[in-house]
Amino acid sequence: MIRTIYIIILAYFLVGGIAFYLISKKKTKEEARQNRIKYITYFIIINGLFLSIVINPLFFRILAGIIVAAGAYELYHLFSKSGFQKKGFFLISVCSYGILSYGFIAFSQMAKDWILFTFVILSVFDSFSQIAGQLLGKRKIATKTSPNKTLEGVAGGTLMCLLTAVLIRDLIGFGLITVVLLAAEVVIWAFLGDLAASFYKRHYNVKDYSRFIPGHGGVLDRFDSMIGAGAWMALMGSLITFTS
Repeated sequence: MIRTIYIIILAYFLVGGIAFYLISKKKTKEEARQNRIKYITYFIIINGLFLSIVINPLFFRILAGIIVAAGAYELYHLFSKSGFQKKGFFLISVCSYGILSYGFIAFSQMAKDWILFTFVILSVFDSFSQIAGQLLGKRKIATKTSPNKTLEGVAGGTLMCLLTAVLIRDLIGFGLITVVLLAAEVVIWAFLGDLAASFYKRHYNVKDYSRFIPGHGGVLDRFDSMIGAGAWMALMGSLITFTS
């Protein structure tokens, strides 16, 4: 099953590469170069995370801790750059981030199959929502908070996630309806996590949390959706264990 999943990931990357090539033909040379950097960096990140989960989940737990710590630093960094303004908003944001981070760390300690299922769905949503948005996007969803998000992008990413959930449903051993519902929940919380991170950035009038990841911005720019969806899946896993 692991081999099948990796083949699916590589196939999606091939499709994504073709899509990015078509998108880049309509861009300036600099925009096309940035797209290539983003694509290559994302390929490295996805493969690194995949291997960390498959080889030894302990590696993923360590990465989860690094992601949470780096994200906390980025939150504080933006707050300090603002001259420590809007303290109430910052405290609420930190508390919310703390709760989600706790859930994300709990998620990193779940069974490998659950982590891998969530990771694949997240990766597909992040990739294809962006591709569909750039190719077909017309109707904006949250103009002020996240101006690049479109209804077509979210719809395209969601459809690919549901299809992928059906293809890899044997990984977690649930029925068709259950895996589709779980995938839908991952998408919802990934989207909410992304919006929350974007809202915080806009509040402090910045485009990216940092420039740590080439083509992607900061750690929270790349992993905001994973933190949100991971926290939710940890809660779902606890409820399923409790009721079983």
